[in-house]
Amino acid sequence: MNIKSLLLGSAAALAAVPGAQAADAIVAAEPEPVEYVRVCDAYGTGYFYIPGTETCLKINGYVRFQVDVAPHASSIGAAGGGSVANDSDWDARTRGQVQFTAKSDTEYGPLTGVIVMQFNADNASAQKAQLDSAYIDIAGFRAGLFYSWWDDGLSGETDDIGSPVTLHNSIRYQYETDAFYAGISVDELEDSPFYDGETANNFGVAVGLGGKAGAFSYQITAGYDTDNEEGAVRAMGTVAVGPGTLGLAVVYATNPNAYYNKAEWAIAAEYAIKATDKLKITPAVQYYDNYGITAGEFNDDVNAWKAGVTIDYQIVENLSAKVSVQYLDPDNAEDVTSGYFRLQRAF
Repeated sequence: MNIKSLLLGSAAALAAVPGAQAADAIVAAEPEPVEYVRVCDAYGTGYFYIPGTETCLKINGYVRFQVDVAPHASSIGAAGGGSVANDSDWDARTRGQVQFTAKSDTEYGPLTGVIVMQFNADNASAQKAQLDSAYIDIAGFRAGLFYSWWDDGLSGETDDIGSPVTLHNSIRYQYETDAFYAGISVDELEDSPFYDGETANNFGVAVGLGGKAGAFSYQITAGYDTDNEEGAVRAMGTVAVGPGTLGLAVVYATNPNAYYNKAEWAIAAEYAIKATDKLKITPAVQYYDNYGITAGEFNDDVNAWKAGVTIDYQIVENLSAKVSVQYLDPDNAEDVTSGYFRLQRAF
């Protein structure tokens, strides 16, 4: 009996142990649900919802490596073709650009905000970070820092029909459909060229319209510079012809101003040949009449012409190469040959 009682007591004690441990066990809290990033397909590819909001965000940009080849700065400047940062006949530089685009629905249509940051490096120590664009857009109205219609051009690198400065703090309204747009913009011209001996600190008014009709596309842009009290107008058009696209453009300026200051008038033409699915070759020419500036006015009876070719090659998806060679021959200076090689990875 004693042995039997001892065994039964031991079994009862062992059976009681798990119950005691269960009573003292620590119960871990369940993890809070995590909201994973959701794809937003309302505004096209690449957008996702910012977690916890109904705002869609897209991040894209590119990395660019480029080697410029041209005579040194003083020679190019004398010929009216711009300048480079050193006295060498070539210069390598790298750029990284990132764009953030945020969109959300409102009772007035999509509300858009854009920030573009650009980082340029001529070498390890000569670098520059800058705000390339930042603007708000809703119901056709846009306000902020953005490029004007005068930044547009033909597809190649030969045409010289845009403003010397095309990035402004501006307010713009643009009406657009799938095949047509028209708008008006008020631009601050604080950093644009001024020719009357004062500091530029006024505004300009620009208008633009354009559209597509089958294989034909067109654009008309005009601007009036209230600082210089001069204006300019430009018309461009492209049409598919054979294996490529023919592009024509003409620009006229009353005198040098913020919207155009290369010549009193100029005409440009190009033919962008789609040689293969990956290769495009674009020969082009441009003629300038009353070319260059003296004492704030265009030079009478001074002409210039320019010819060049641009080659674009799509190496693989999101990686492209470009080669451009240009020749400029003005009446009042030596001729200049320049060009560049570029690699660009988009994302």
